[in-house]
Amino acid sequence: MTAPRPAIKASTLHVRNYRERMREQGLVKKDVWIRPEYAEELAAIEKSMRDAERDAGIPYLPTQPAEAGWTVAAIRHALQQASTVRDGLISLETIEGAEPSLHLVMHEYGDLSVFLAVGGEQILVEAYLWPVEDVVDPAAFNAHVLSTHVLLPLSTIGMQRIGGVAGYTMFGALDTHSSLANVMFEIETLAENVISATDAYRPFLRTTTRRKA
Repeated sequence: MTAPRPAIKASTLHVRNYRERMREQGLVKKDVWIRPEYAEELAAIEKSMRDAERDAGIPYLPTQPAEAGWTVAAIRHALQQASTVRDGLISLETIEGAEPSLHLVMHEYGDLSVFLAVGGEQILVEAYLWPVEDVVDPAAFNAHVLSTHVLLPLSTIGMQRIGGVAGYTMFGALDTHSSLANVMFEIETLAENVISATDAYRPFLRTTTRRKA
């Protein structure tokens, strides 16, 4: 995404707020052991169980004609009618530029920033993790990520320079003709995976970074 972005924070800064919010909702964290190929299915089940008492709104979101494909403006317009946005759980901001993008602040996830852009036939959803300099041994960390990324359904970890600083990001992509429910699922899955990755990869981070989580 090439458009200018608001200031972003390392994902470790969002974890504490996220955990506190989950506890306030009466939720508890449970670790489970499953085969890697079931990771995506488990993520969907977990979300449905957590949202059981809330009107998720996804089945009632406006749809986009399959032949038209999504644009950033169309996605924003549709999301503004979703219950998660109406209830203040997600804030939206359009970042103008040669390639407009959408900035989503995920308040349920410690105000995590997620960025969405449309290019060609793809919708790209992305979030910032942490600077490379926050990792004790980048080579060892990179090798570990390559061997464990299958446990993060629908998301991939990459590296890019943001504001001239090399950092890790997590992203997912889907077709521009996907249903809005799938777009929303991609966004929420990415947010979930950022939190999970921050927990799972904490041992690779410098002590000062870990203390922020």
